[in-house]
Amino acid sequence: MSLLSDLINLNISETTEKVIAEYIWIGGSGLDLRSKARTLPGPVSDPSELPKWNYDGSSTGQAPGEDSEVIIYPQAIFKDPFRKGNNILVICDAYTPAGEPIPTNKRHAAAKIFSNPDVVAEEPWYGIEQEYTLLQNHVQWPLGWPVGGFPAPQGPYYCAIGADKAYGREIVDSHYKACLYAGINVSGINGEVMPGQWEFQVGPSVGISASDEIWVARYILERITEIASVVVSFDPKPIKGDWNGAGAHTNYSTKSMRNDGGYEIIKQAIDKLGKRHKEHIAAYGEGNERRLTGKHETADINTFKWGVANRGASIRVGRETEKEGKGYFEDRRPASNMDPYVVTSMIAETTILWKP
Repeated sequence: MSLLSDLINLNISETTEKVIAEYIWIGGSGLDLRSKARTLPGPVSDPSELPKWNYDGSSTGQAPGEDSEVIIYPQAIFKDPFRKGNNILVICDAYTPAGEPIPTNKRHAAAKIFSNPDVVAEEPWYGIEQEYTLLQNHVQWPLGWPVGGFPAPQGPYYCAIGADKAYGREIVDSHYKACLYAGINVSGINGEVMPGQWEFQVGPSVGISASDEIWVARYILERITEIASVVVSFDPKPIKGDWNGAGAHTNYSTKSMRNDGGYEIIKQAIDKLGKRHKEHIAAYGEGNERRLTGKHETADINTFKWGVANRGASIRVGRETEKEGKGYFEDRRPASNMDPYVVTSMIAETTILWKP
């Protein structure tokens, strides 16, 4: 195994100018990530320098067998924390050979919204809190829990330390450092309320870059848990009963909100979000009704309400924002399995472009 480890960790930059590019795209479920690697003649710093590629869409649920070719377009580049050196991870989106975005390509529509001059002028910032649950391989039960049984009730696990309270920290810290190495704007991590559940935060990031960073951070997490023989779940309610669900709280601000007098703009934006509550809920992740029950720090899925420092609200405004009269707000409705391209662009569209 030591020889295998040595080979895995070979630094090819010492012997060749060639680099490995891992092309990453979203599969047919809209949540599964796929990837494959190709050799490039030398280092690349911009996606426009990369060639398009293709894959068998019939094997990912994205094309029929008789016309299976799907084309992937490179959109964002990150450093590869696994291969290191000049090797890269490449976020791609998917198109038909005719150049039309396939139905699971949510990035294309998001890019249109984020390139709208009115949206560009507002410089929307996002900070996304991605919660997830680590599961024991083969039994699909949370890490650290007795198989088929339950740990002590919630209370001692949030931001906790100790072998009897924090399960999987090696994975979490490895992921944190790998994301920073890759160039992802990860702003922090913490243990969550349910044991075996963790969170990382991305942002503040501008526009579509926040979503690119969430997707590549998810990819890196999947790769690390693969190495550790642990399963990562983005299910919004992985365990029934008196256990917290998993969300992807999305913090948001525009230039107008961050400037003096921004609190009034924030309240206007929240009013717009309330008027489109059903449309947003429909796009905020599958199975979210199991999480948004009005309990466990959530608002009921059918109720829209906002408040200052209220973690049981749909939208939470921080005390500092209220005090300063400007800042940001947090949309607490998105589920952990949400598509960030959909959620971030929809928030921008509703609050900036939509006219009630």
